[in-house]
Formats: sequence, structure tokens, C-alpha cells
Amino acid sequence: MDPENKLVVAVVPGKRTAENTETLVAEFHRRTGGRLMRLMTSDDYPAYETAILHAYGETVTPPRTGKRGRPKGSYKVAPAGLTYATVTKRREKGRVVEIGTRIVFGTVAAVLLALGMSKVSRAINTAFVERQNGTDRHRNARKARKTYRFSKSWRHHEAVTYLSLYCYNFCWPVRTLRIEDDQGNWRKRSPAMAAGLADHVWSMAEWLSRPVVQRS
Repeated sequence: MDPENKLVVAVVPGKRTAENTETLVAEFHRRTGGRLMRLMTSDDYPAYETAILHAYGETVTPPRTGKRGRPKGSYKVAPAGLTYATVTKRREKGRVVEIGTRIVFGTVAAVLLALGMSKVSRAINTAFVERQNGTDRHRNARKARKTYRFSKSWRHHEAVTYLSLYCYNFCWPVRTLRIEDDQGNWRKRSPAMAAGLADHVWSMAEWLSRPVVQRS
């Protein structure tokens, strides 16, 4: 998720596994053209570090030494400019008793520069994606807690998950994204409008009938 524009960039429904994490990061990498973000953050789930290194890392091949034996295999290293930090939580008896942060890739200076340039935050956090999780539960009744509105079919659950999360980008005017014009009137904006992907809030009919593949 892009916290400045509230844009949901990539979605992978399912359990949080290493395989799904790899798929999610790879899809985010593809949709953003592989460019490095100023700062990437997540919780301390270890699969993120591996997935980010696989997606953004540069391959290093050790030179041959001329000695006997199998040569060392290639490996990936974080490129210059890759900045990734995590929010860590320490629990005792199932309760969070301490919250900290850790810089995984990049430098303290790079993190501070990215936070200084941010329009929405001055701290390493996961608050924006956690708030989006709440919005998603509100918009998708199948994910509401302690109700009988759960999904009985994984196929349907997956489909509605994609529908609710991606139509949010174009069809949902987010209150914190509205801007004031010269006459003092407030103009509603969707995440897609804030990100420069649309010029108005789309209707559901407009979004559902839009061709996925655009041919010029």
C-alpha cells in the first residue's frame, strides 16, 4: 500500500505464508516498474526480508579462485538505495509489552531522509496498512469479525477480496484525500485520483465495464 495516496498497489488473498509473501512482493515490484521506493516498511514477519531481497536484490557471482572443489554459488545483495525497515513487537503472555523498529536494508540517514520527505508520517510504522485492513473489513462483510457472514467457498472469498480492495482505489472517495479549490469548495478524491491514475471518482458500473487490457 502507498500510504501517501492510500492506494492499494498489490493484493494476494490467503494465509500469510512465505510463498504468498514472495508472490505479493514480486507483484508489487512488477506494478511499480521495479523502481526502488524511498522507504518500505512492514511488521517483523521474516519472509518479507527474503522476498524483498529476491525481488530487488542484485546478483553477485564470486570470482573463480583456481582451487579445487566446487566454486561458491551466486547470491543476492541489497542494492544501494534499497531502504526497508520493520516494526518489531515484544510480547509477554500473549500481550504486546514493547514496540520498536529495526532497519533491515539501507542506512539511518536514508530512513530519516525518507521520513522527512513523507507527507503523512515522521515515524517507521504499519499504521496505514492496519487502518486499511479495518476499511477492508468494513467494505467486505465476509471479513467482519464474530458474525455469520463468513465465506463458505474460497473461490468466492478470493473474488470478493479482489473486488473490494481494487474497486476501493477508483470508486471510494477517501475523506483525508479531499482537497480545497480556489472557491473554498472541497473536491472528493479517490486513491487513484491522488496517485494520478484517474480524474474523477468512478462508479461501480464504470469500473466493472472498463476493459482490463487497453488497446491503442
